Amino acid sequence: MTRVSVNAFNQIVETELPWAHEVGLVAERMGEGEAVCRIPFDETFLRPGGTVSGPTMMLLADATMYAVVLSAIGHVTLAVTTNFNINFLRKPGRDDLIAEGRAIKIGKRLAVLEVTIFSESDHDPVAHATGTYSIPPDRPA
Repeated sequence: MTRVSVNAFNQIVETELPWAHEVGLVAERMGEGEAVCRIPFDETFLRPGGTVSGPTMMLLADATMYAVVLSAIGHVTLAVTTNFNINFLRKPGRDDLIAEGRAIKIGKRLAVLEVTIFSESDHDPVAHATGTYSIPPDRPA
């Protein structure tokens, strides 16, 4: 059972995460400790050489991690990234990027997460990210 629904998370993106809303990020599926998010392809995401920029994929990975955390603990605004690592594995296609995120461990103060990013037309990963989120001690039970 997810603590934040897909609709609720998409509303959070629209009202509280303008940087994610501007690129069209949406959650497509959420379950407790997991989330799938998408960014629709846009030519403005391309860097020289015709590939989607690293910052675009980093934005998608971090927002997906946030969705995963909220799915497990509820809408806690001060759950924040404390560590983030990404490996770019191959050039993504010129289509939507889809991120599949999951919690490795949700503790009282830290959440450890991973996200794999795919191009919509290809099932081979284009990037893999891991991260840690700090969970505030005074969050609602």
